[in-house]
Amino acid sequence: MKMMSPIVGVSLLALVLSGGAWAFVPTGGGASSHVSITQSAVLKKVTEVCRAIAQLEGQDFILTGDSAEELVHACLGPSAIGEVSAAKFKSALNDINEQHPLVDRDFVDSPQHHFNSELFARGRSLITSGVASIKANVRAENFHAARETLGRVLHTLQDFYSHSNWVDLGYTQPYINLLHPDLPLENLADFKTPTCKDCTNGGFCPNSLLPDILRKKILTSGYMGITSKFKPNGKCSHGGVEDLTSLTSPRGGISKDERRPDNEALHNTAVTLATTASLQLLDDIRGAAGDKDFLRLMGVARSSVLAFVIDTTGSMSDDIAEAERMVNQIIDSTQGTQDEPSLYILVPFNDPEFGPLIRTTDPNVMKAEVANLIPQGGGDLPEMCLSGLQLALTGAPASSHIYVFTDADPKDISLKDTIVALIRNTKSTVNIFKSEDASRRRRRRSVEMFDIYNDLALASGGQAIRVSKANLPQATGIIADSSTSALVTVLQRARNPGKPETFSFQLDESLTNIIIYITGKSLTFTLKNLAGVTQTETEASGKLGTVQKVGNLYRIRLVSNKQTGLWEINMKSNQPYTLKITGQSTIAFIYDFVEFFGGPHPGYAPISGRPESGVPVILLVSVLGRKGPASVKVSDVALVTVSGSEVVGGTVDDLGNGDFLVTVTKVPAGEFVVLVNGTDLVSTTLFQRQSTTQMSVSGVTIRAVVDRTMEPGKAFTLPFVVMTNSTGGTYKINARNDKDFTMNYPTSVMVATGGNATANLTITAPANTESGTDITLTIEAVAPGSVDSNYVVLRLSVVTKVTDFTPPQCEVVNVSAVDCPADPVFCNASFWQLSANLTDGVNGTGIATLKSRQGVGSLTHTDLKQMFVAAYFNASCCSRTVELVAVDNAMNVGTCLHSLPSITTSVAPSTAPSSGPPTAPSTAPSTAPSTAPSTAPSSAPSTAPSSGPPTAPSTAPSTAPSTAPSTAPSTAPSSAPSTAPSTAPSTAPSSGPPSLTLSLPLWFCLLVSALPLYHPGSY
Repeated sequence: MKMMSPIVGVSLLALVLSGGAWAFVPTGGGASSHVSITQSAVLKKVTEVCRAIAQLEGQDFILTGDSAEELVHACLGPSAIGEVSAAKFKSALNDINEQHPLVDRDFVDSPQHHFNSELFARGRSLITSGVASIKANVRAENFHAARETLGRVLHTLQDFYSHSNWVDLGYTQPYINLLHPDLPLENLADFKTPTCKDCTNGGFCPNSLLPDILRKKILTSGYMGITSKFKPNGKCSHGGVEDLTSLTSPRGGISKDERRPDNEALHNTAVTLATTASLQLLDDIRGAAGDKDFLRLMGVARSSVLAFVIDTTGSMSDDIAEAERMVNQIIDSTQGTQDEPSLYILVPFNDPEFGPLIRTTDPNVMKAEVANLIPQGGGDLPEMCLSGLQLALTGAPASSHIYVFTDADPKDISLKDTIVALIRNTKSTVNIFKSEDASRRRRRRSVEMFDIYNDLALASGGQAIRVSKANLPQATGIIADSSTSALVTVLQRARNPGKPETFSFQLDESLTNIIIYITGKSLTFTLKNLAGVTQTETEASGKLGTVQKVGNLYRIRLVSNKQTGLWEINMKSNQPYTLKITGQSTIAFIYDFVEFFGGPHPGYAPISGRPESGVPVILLVSVLGRKGPASVKVSDVALVTVSGSEVVGGTVDDLGNGDFLVTVTKVPAGEFVVLVNGTDLVSTTLFQRQSTTQMSVSGVTIRAVVDRTMEPGKAFTLPFVVMTNSTGGTYKINARNDKDFTMNYPTSVMVATGGNATANLTITAPANTESGTDITLTIEAVAPGSVDSNYVVLRLSVVTKVTDFTPPQCEVVNVSAVDCPADPVFCNASFWQLSANLTDGVNGTGIATLKSRQGVGSLTHTDLKQMFVAAYFNASCCSRTVELVAVDNAMNVGTCLHSLPSITTSVAPSTAPSSGPPTAPSTAPSTAPSTAPSTAPSSAPSTAPSSGPPTAPSTAPSTAPSTAPSTAPSTAPSSAPSTAPSTAPSTAPSSGPPSLTLSLPLWFCLLVSALPLYHPGSY
């Protein structure tokens, strides 16, 4: 679906002004897009999950608006005090949505990625293999890789509804078989079947599908030709000015990407079905991941992450003790607040060993791991510090704050460029504490090596702090400062060499806990507020704040009743120094550098490395306000040199919903950051925010596309392209991965002036690599003479081949309730119980987890390791609905859904527990005999398949209680056949196999009855 989006929208603006790409501008005001469809589905599913969690925890779920900020506040706010930032959620949405333009650019001529050219089986394979990868990544807590794959999968899934004739055939429900590789893709047009008639005007026209295709409900899709007009005789085209096949008879196209006069209703239906199908896919992932990990996947988590990289050599005992003290202090002081870290990361390093990466959400595990660190070995001073830092950067979420403790120089300085690339890619901040023993004589090499730490910290927006071991506890307060929620940077500058200079900065009403950090030596400063009140570095406690000095660090905490407005700080020093001002606020921004691409569906795609020099730099900026994007007004966005005074403003195009496309035509020389100024409309005060990660442009570009997952033990070949807009020659190639897997690649490539060169990198994951492992691969290209370089950072997922695609089967066998009252006032005094039987079948991988959702009660079950599992759910009559969710070891999801009627004393089980995404029941004859009794309600749809040809009932949570009790006996499912002919062929594509009705055969019930007697509460 290539409808206009925030990422694509501005490119269309430029193209429209230049007279091009008219075919991609929706008429009639239609502005649906992959981005808007995805965002709508994600917001809806996250809302559903947060509401369910609140219900289970006995809390109210209060949503005050429809923005991402207000949703995150509703999800996280009630449970803890403090500021609630939506930056992680917005970043996660961007991780997903940025894949849409990448699919359009990188796979423009790959029909299966867009369900073009009738390649339905290949398109479905991309979806199902992608979903398997997402689930494996989530299980391994590699959420970033999972989000990238999710974006690509959603793009392909959504394209099915705008590129095929599904909605033209009258279907109003999604095609469920696209999510189930074990189900057939039915009634597909074969290669020789004509599908369209000619549009005599050469463009789009209504009713272009042949009547016989519509009557027989044959599934087809349009052919797309970027470089060729060829398509099979009589076949439909995609359509549009970039589709060369649309010029070959039959001309025209069946695309519903944009709204046109000839397809308005079809376009609207395609959007609706693409949204519903996206919800179904998200629900399947939710079922496999569980609610908590699903929210972590979506970035709905407290913003603070505590990440330590610690030198464990023999001389580090004092430092390790201080790190342990800080970990315990932060965990104990933030528990139950929004400042409590959502994730803890620890990476020890020594020489020659480093790692492993320890990642946990349990604070007690983090305490224990740090307490278990034993200083030993070392002695030759240089240690594997950068190797440990690399693990932390690749293992921590983006925009994390990472703290390094060491008393030695880095031995692995060859990793410096890789570390810088990872810092820029993740936008994480690195703070380095280098302690020094007063008894040791400082060596000249050590002074020089500290510059490496200083460079890395500066590149990330952090500080490199040199301090004696005795004074280290005074310096680590910076960790507590930045281990908070909603941390923002107001200003950051660096000077080398130093010079007298006055820096101004704007403080708005929303800012709290404002702290100024200065690193350097032989310096003085004077701080002044807008009323003219001043304070110098010699005043430990003044009218403006408190000043603390330790080592090369000054830390100034402003008083809480600070004045809003324009402040100044005057710095005087001829030595290098850095200045950084931070605070807590929910007014923030996130950004990505993007580049324009053309083709059938032009737009802007994110850049992995440094932006190209010699051309305007383009940014996609998302601004978050205290009450959503409507509560802030952006006045300007600029690029600012950190080490200089150059400020270059950009042209700001408002895309709506807090998103802005910024074009900077004259890029500052050297390293720069992003500055955003605006107005907080809640307080009507001006705000200033700055990014921390330094960036610069490059004349070198390196590009690689990951189009599949890796398999353990098998070589994976990745092509990459090196391009230059400057002088050619021999370009040096460096590649590293954070798992140290074996790689083969050329160490150099020849690139002509203004040209490009292609090469291959091969990487192999060991055969015992765990499924879901995420590999961060960095490839760097260095120009002749090392005058320029660039990099690309890629995430590869190792996924064991999945052979089990069948979800666990679940059957409700009995529901009993004793006098459940109709009046909810008295519901707490009465209870009901549901019992169900489950199995993953003889050839399944076995049930791994069984949980309940949508209901507040207690679930008990027999041993999940057995082939047949008996489950019992008990709840008060206040909670009348329950959904049992069973996940097998291949992460297939099966469910049972049951709702009590309003008034009941005894309820028989439902005959249609759900295990597939929602679809309307089909009256088309099934292709296999059914074991479920025929209990279809009299209001079932007519035989015209206007709602789709599904045969599987819904797994989506139903809000309407069941009022039609089953006609089956309450002790076992019936094996009576359906009254519908079971062997007649279906003329419509099926959206689910009869087995997904989950009515179990008699043999299952007999075997379950032979299990030992189970007593609820005794398991």
